Amino acid sequence: MSDCNSSSSTPGCALTLLLLDAARAVEARAERALAEVGLSLAKLGALRHLILAAEPLSLSNLAARHCCGKSNVTQLIDRLESDGLVARVHDPEDRRTIRAEVTANGRAAYERASAILAEHERALDTKLGAAPRADLAKQLLTLREG
Repeated sequence: MSDCNSSSSTPGCALTLLLLDAARAVEARAERALAEVGLSLAKLGALRHLILAAEPLSLSNLAARHCCGKSNVTQLIDRLESDGLVARVHDPEDRRTIRAEVTANGRAAYERASAILAEHERALDTKLGAAPRADLAKQLLTLREG
């Protein structure tokens, strides 16, 4: 396999591999930064869904929104609950159903994490420049949509 570290013009370097490598590098930097405040991208995603919902969500609903299995969400909520960021509450219409809600500490952690990700966005702007960044974002959206 050829070396894909230097540039996209390196012979044998597939665009797909470059995109995947770049995504992994960006993800790893974000994970390291979030770890400094006790979060991960998975935890941040769950907090985001709970905050945007504006009401406690059943674990099944959260799993659907977070695009993962219910057992994964259960483990994620276990960790968030032990961190004091989420609380389990009974569903008022069906006491057999458990819902997750964000605590005040969870909202504060989400705000700190959002600031960290905003700093990452500024770093991307600095590396890429505003116009190329906007073009890249548009192109990535096109690729995501298929």
